[in-house]
Amino acid sequence: MLDNNQHAREQGDEPVVNKDEFAIVTVDDEIRADGLCRSLLRRFYNSLLEGGMAPQEATILASGADYYVRDFLVGYKHRSLFDERPGIVRQFAGNWYIVNTIEPDLEELAGHLRGVRSFYRFLHDQGLIGGDFSAAMEQECGEGAYYEGRIRSFWEIEGDGYLAWERECSLKQD
Repeated sequence: MLDNNQHAREQGDEPVVNKDEFAIVTVDDEIRADGLCRSLLRRFYNSLLEGGMAPQEATILASGADYYVRDFLVGYKHRSLFDERPGIVRQFAGNWYIVNTIEPDLEELAGHLRGVRSFYRFLHDQGLIGGDFSAAMEQECGEGAYYEGRIRSFWEIEGDGYLAWERECSLKQD
């Protein structure tokens, strides 16, 4: 008997997305979710190409989304891609990216955020996330001035000022 994904592949359709499979509790869950996200990101990339986008631009957008989804959301936060709690992009761009990048740069971050924004639009268009969450992610991706200030203030930290800086946009929030 064929599962839904095997049947979809034989019919030339996209595999059905079971959001429950993206939940992360154990290391095995994280490995599974990473693979599922990789597959969904590939679908995203292919949809960009099918929409007429140049391969170079599609690669840039998909790479930005991949960095956010697989390195931050799944790898660091151990959070399902379909956990619709706003604030996650802000944690990525306003803290995690800054402290995990040797030379955090607004232009590079903006490139990642273009990919993240485009990926969340794709998820919404596929009916995989709700409109309110999609709109919240759109807004968080567009807060360039805030993220620029976070990068600048990070470089200005003196003494024990890191804790105050971190509290302003904490990674400890769920």
